Amino acid sequence: MGWLGRDKTRLVTPDEALPGRTRPAEVPETHAVFPDRRIVPPFPEGLSTAVVGMGCFWGAERAFWRTEGVYSTAVGYAGGFTENPTYEEVCSGLTGHTEAVLVVFDPRKLPYDEVLRVFWQAHDPTQGMRQGNDVGTQYRSAVYWADEAQRTVAEASAKVYQEALTAAGLGTITTELAALGPFYYAEDYHQQYLEKVPNGYCGIGGTGVGCPVGLGVPSS
Repeated sequence: MGWLGRDKTRLVTPDEALPGRTRPAEVPETHAVFPDRRIVPPFPEGLSTAVVGMGCFWGAERAFWRTEGVYSTAVGYAGGFTENPTYEEVCSGLTGHTEAVLVVFDPRKLPYDEVLRVFWQAHDPTQGMRQGNDVGTQYRSAVYWADEAQRTVAEASAKVYQEALTAAGLGTITTELAALGPFYYAEDYHQQYLEKVPNGYCGIGGTGVGCPVGLGVPSS
């Protein structure tokens, strides 16, 4: 692969990234926890989507499917350059992607700022290119907004949470805040992994600092 020994915490450039492939991974259409709900479009009318990265996507996805107002979830790869990457390619650090969660939610029950509250509180967004013992660019914290309304909320919530972290004596948020590009579904065995393997690895953990959303944070 030509990547052994490289710095896993350095993002690749587009020229360095693996080429990928045109064929996407094959995934089930429905959710393992909610078998009557889809994980691939089309989704029911009135629902919204969010894409975030917060370390290993197994535990991150579970945090969201357990959240009231979330309709469905899926895991995949986002923020990089390689088309339809494999898990092994993402782990090589040569795709530019981070492990990401697609959250399909009902904004009437769960506003976008509340989705971000789950995001901020379920991991440590100050760790750079790692999350706990998981080190590499594929574990970086990220929020990828779908439109300008989400961008406004995401940037405001980051500011509010940084104030809370600073007050608690913690560090600076390193979360990537960027427009959403392609979201590539991860392989079948990764989808709802901790439902299929209840005692499987979960590497995420929060700072213990609450996120005071709703305090000056506009909602979509």
